[in-house]
Amino acid sequence: MTAKVTTNIEIDGMRTAGRLAAEVLEMIEEHIIPGITTEDIDKICHSYIVETLGCIPAPLNYSNGPGQIPFPKSICTSVNHVVCHGIPTSKKTLKSGDIVNIDITVIKNGFHGDTSKMFYVGTPGILAKRLVRVTQECLYKGINVVKPGARLGDIGHAIQKHAEAQRFSVVREFCGHGIGTVFHDDPQIVHYGQPNTGLLIEEGMTFTIEPMINAGSRNVKILPDRWTVVTKDHKLSAQWEHTIMVTADGAEVLTKRKDEGF
Repeated sequence: MTAKVTTNIEIDGMRTAGRLAAEVLEMIEEHIIPGITTEDIDKICHSYIVETLGCIPAPLNYSNGPGQIPFPKSICTSVNHVVCHGIPTSKKTLKSGDIVNIDITVIKNGFHGDTSKMFYVGTPGILAKRLVRVTQECLYKGINVVKPGARLGDIGHAIQKHAEAQRFSVVREFCGHGIGTVFHDDPQIVHYGQPNTGLLIEEGMTFTIEPMINAGSRNVKILPDRWTVVTKDHKLSAQWEHTIMVTADGAEVLTKRKDEGF
């Protein structure tokens, strides 16, 4: 079933969850410095989500199907060549020059807000900085084509065209998704494709756009923990994510941060 809001209660619920998820990313920024471990970041975010915001961290103990090991932490931390679903650990200490994606999903009053942001640790390298910038541009280009009457393929095409023009590649095994009272719902939002193809976009639909862009090949593999996804060539990867709601004439970014000017 396609995720969609139809009442003011549902719209307000999604707006609140999105705003709170964005607030976690704003809070954690000052802590992203050389020497911190990804487990430290998880603990800070968990405390803020639960104690300050009164929310539930959706990833904690989440399982996406029978036989899947539950995710053991409250957030995802994906460093350098980790594409997505990186598990925070005391063994991973951030160092200057690293890039890290922090992926936050909170549940407030039954509604989900899902968002991620790339952070620089210390001073980034030239390639890392360009990859992070282009990936954010891909996200914005995808959002900009969303409106009633457009199709999901328009989103993927806008993202793929921009990434490949910058000589980067688009991960195809993982995608955005419908979201609301269910964490991962229909439709799937792939980040590649052809214009004027796919499901028709309708007012009220709520979904994430979350392009994963690689500096090298698009090929990825899943580590033995059955969660962590890495690039096969160990080259850098970046990701940005927003939860959006389709409006009468475009898209409302529910997880917008204060540093963004939509």
